[in-house]
Amino acid sequence: MPHLLIVDDDEDIRTLLTAFFERHAYSVSVACDGIEMFAALERKPADLVILDLMLQGEDGIALCKRLRAKVRTPVIMLTAMTDQTERVVGLEVGADDYVTKPFDQRELLARVRAVLRRATDPLQPPLAATSRPSLCFGKWRLDVARRELLSDSDTLIFLTSGEFDLLLTFVEHPQHVLTRDQLLDARGLPYAPYDAPNDRTIDVQVSRLRRKLEDDPKNPSIIRTIRNGGYMFTLKVAVQ
Repeated sequence: MPHLLIVDDDEDIRTLLTAFFERHAYSVSVACDGIEMFAALERKPADLVILDLMLQGEDGIALCKRLRAKVRTPVIMLTAMTDQTERVVGLEVGADDYVTKPFDQRELLARVRAVLRRATDPLQPPLAATSRPSLCFGKWRLDVARRELLSDSDTLIFLTSGEFDLLLTFVEHPQHVLTRDQLLDARGLPYAPYDAPNDRTIDVQVSRLRRKLEDDPKNPSIIRTIRNGGYMFTLKVAVQ
């Protein structure tokens, strides 16, 4: 039974989400702020944290940054629909996904399942780790079985689960233009048309990948932006 930690200072939301996820066979703990969040994690580690952005005291962005410095526990942030800048910053500090308020509980459930699937089932991506354990491109090696990115000097590069799956999607489709919708679908995330104009999840994670892969992230050559198209991974990929 996956364990979720819901961090929100709205008691009604904590109660609503607790009842909803327990009906769907999840174990749930709750916290109203950062102090309670870290205390709850000490008592029982979570498989995923649902973290509200607007909290009293330390906000969700600061807490996500502190949490990401300690553990790789996946984080889904709950944000106000108008807070586009804050949502982008949340992804920048390591959140795996976000859901805007007011939210549909079924969409939140789908995103929780998708993030947990990526984090707990390394064989879930279409590329079978048993048949192609490592993919090499440029000076990089992507170890699918271990879900790790290593440089040519065997230095381990930290990737969140979302970043790994996005990079894997690019590496599996080299020299092909992939739209943002295709990249969202490949990551197993539901596409919400009403949120489409503000959904920068893919753009932000591409930017983070560029900072880790590219010699000059401001002039990327590995993951190119295709105007009115999407993105293209330019390097040749070899199976090791």
